[in-house]
Amino acid sequence: MPASETPRRQAGSRRPIVLIGPMAVGKSAIGQQLAQHLGARFIDTDAEVVSQHGAIADIFASRGECAFREMEARAVSRAVEDAAESPTVISLGGGAVLDSGTQQLLAGCTVVYLECDAGTVADRIARNSGRPLLAGDAMERWRTLFATRQPVYERLADIVLDVRHGTVADLAHRLEDALRRPAGTAAAAPAATKKVEL
Repeated sequence: MPASETPRRQAGSRRPIVLIGPMAVGKSAIGQQLAQHLGARFIDTDAEVVSQHGAIADIFASRGECAFREMEARAVSRAVEDAAESPTVISLGGGAVLDSGTQQLLAGCTVVYLECDAGTVADRIARNSGRPLLAGDAMERWRTLFATRQPVYERLADIVLDVRHGTVADLAHRLEDALRRPAGTAAAAPAATKKVEL
């Protein structure tokens, strides 16, 4: 977003900071670190669904993806509503952004897209076989889902954080610095992108 339009990104704002991006990109890990740095609460909407309804794989198996998406959308809505009470960092599941109601809610948030490629997540996916949407050839499924969702991530993002290189701590610090930067001083991406790229 052009520097002249950056006030919505300031850490002191009451706007929730919402991390979006594909599965296994590190939204929860980076979000937790960022929340600690900012003195904010952290909410992982997938974890909220699990705490209320059980394992995601079990929900998919017994009730189907549509039921899970409804639970997910409710969890996002509650998280954004609760964020009005205190500074909050929210991590969304990879497919949560496909819900139209969630997209509308995100218009009132500072949205950070964690940008990566298949190579960035390959090791994490290989170590975690519990993702129902990645059954079968996990990396091929990941690439297919990412190709579908990437335009949505890019459209919704206020900030794009390239997570291909750097530790979780490094990435959280980069994001914190961008969020704390006073309005009008952030180094912005070309105006046509209407977002800040880190």
